[in-house]
Amino acid sequence: MDEVSLVKISSVSKKFAGSPTPALDSISTDIKSGRITGLVGPDGSGKTTLMRLISGLMLPSSGTLTVCGIDVVKKPEEIHEIAGYMPQRFGLYEDLTVIENLRLYADLQGVPNEERSELFDRLLEFTDIKRFQPRLAGALSGGMKQKLGLMCALIRRPKLLLLDEPSVGVDPVSRRELWKIVRELVGNETGVVWSTAYLDEAERCDEVILLNEGKILYSGVPKELTATMRGRTFLVKDSASGRRQILASAMKNDSIRDGVIQGGSVRLVLKSGTDSSLFDTLIPDRRLAAVPAEPRFEDAFVDLLQHRHVHGESGIASMIRAVHGGTKSVVEAEGLTKCFGDFKAADNISFSIPSGRIFGLLGPNGAGKSTTFKMMCGLLKPTGGKATVNGIDLQHAPSKARSCIGYMAQKFSLYGNLSVAQNLDFFAGVYGLYGTPKRRTIGELVEMFDLSPHLNSSASELPLGFKQRLALSCSIMHSPVVLFLDEPTSGVDPLTRREFWNHINVMVEKGVTIVVTTHFMEEAEYCDEIGLIYQGRMIASGSPDKLKESVRSAALPEPTLEDAFVELIKGT
Repeated sequence: MDEVSLVKISSVSKKFAGSPTPALDSISTDIKSGRITGLVGPDGSGKTTLMRLISGLMLPSSGTLTVCGIDVVKKPEEIHEIAGYMPQRFGLYEDLTVIENLRLYADLQGVPNEERSELFDRLLEFTDIKRFQPRLAGALSGGMKQKLGLMCALIRRPKLLLLDEPSVGVDPVSRRELWKIVRELVGNETGVVWSTAYLDEAERCDEVILLNEGKILYSGVPKELTATMRGRTFLVKDSASGRRQILASAMKNDSIRDGVIQGGSVRLVLKSGTDSSLFDTLIPDRRLAAVPAEPRFEDAFVDLLQHRHVHGESGIASMIRAVHGGTKSVVEAEGLTKCFGDFKAADNISFSIPSGRIFGLLGPNGAGKSTTFKMMCGLLKPTGGKATVNGIDLQHAPSKARSCIGYMAQKFSLYGNLSVAQNLDFFAGVYGLYGTPKRRTIGELVEMFDLSPHLNSSASELPLGFKQRLALSCSIMHSPVVLFLDEPTSGVDPLTRREFWNHINVMVEKGVTIVVTTHFMEEAEYCDEIGLIYQGRMIASGSPDKLKESVRSAALPEPTLEDAFVELIKGT
């Protein structure tokens, strides 16, 4: 069967009361059956608004939008019968089991009792979580929660499946499984819209719609947009010892469009029309060895937005005290073990981190990395072994150790019912800042992170990028020696992620030691060393380049860090 347009969008706008600009501004496009259409764009670009319009949960301010020929304005209830919608936030009942959630959604969708047994068996087998039927949804790992959410969206085989950032907080193994499941679902009569902040996922889509400030910047095949960057992407490969300094220097040059750290190299994107001879003079008295690199969709994304964030200009440099630790290990884990009853969540884990380094704790959902992370922060008491920070034993002197630590939690951990100003004031008090030092520090943070317009806003109502800025502000106001970051950029767009890591790189150059957990492999490339945890044990460690090299083969001649992650776990 030929592909048909499942969704037709014509001059659609959506305006919200009190907002000076429309969330969507006269957009037009078609979404076809038999394809996965990626919906990408920065935070606040209109992705979720468009999802809700298509699903009939929201009505457009103007324009026409039809799904399978049905007008969402005239008959929104009929859209609910032909479309499956998996919202961005976990929309299931955490105090119900897997099978109870399925029964509830079957009731809501009017599935006859005689059809349920076969339907549930097929979905549970399809997603490989049949053995977890009695488990409470709240006790599932991130990957299994997303699979359960997907099953509930598939209770009635929809003609259109809408997935709003389904892979946020999901490890690379589970993410690949999720993609495999969705790929198998797509047929001639079914179409999928997959909203994502991860641009490596956008490359896997058949088509993409790139939104920015409510407008469509590009609609089409992702490879065609990526191909426009050919000849403009390079790796500076001799920069392992000073890659952060090279990145900061390069981004001050107007001819560089974008730059990120990629393992032991720096990935740089030139502006259109710039000759690669630029690398000969980019840094005074140093000739950089730059080699061409295959362009990525993310390169084209940043270029199309004409975004340019100047690395190295972070104001954090002026307020964070320099840490002079030399090569001394600032963070040490010695045989860390944690048991919950008979279950060993962490098993004899050891590592050490010198001053001014970034150490990444990676692993699948439920592998034990968060347990290890919490023991290192002093949030969880180990069953065995020892954790020290700045030479202080977390068990013997927890208060003294915590005074050296900054902590940014995986989930927004500030007080949502307090304003931004009240959160800053509260955490300043927690860290012992009073009087003039407190006022000076808060003032610097407000200016540095552009928080002034939001000072009286409730923290829970902030856009995701500003929530992240506020959380980072509260974690560094006491100039910590060690900063623990638990999935710090989960769900944020590439531009916000660059801004965040610009600040972190500046802190590392000041000697601050960073411990980070992440499921986003491009982010893990910023680490100096990675520890890969699986089934409670450390199964591999080394630099990102070392881990990639360890899985190189004829089948994987140029492995990515995600390839290394998956292969090392498969080989255990």
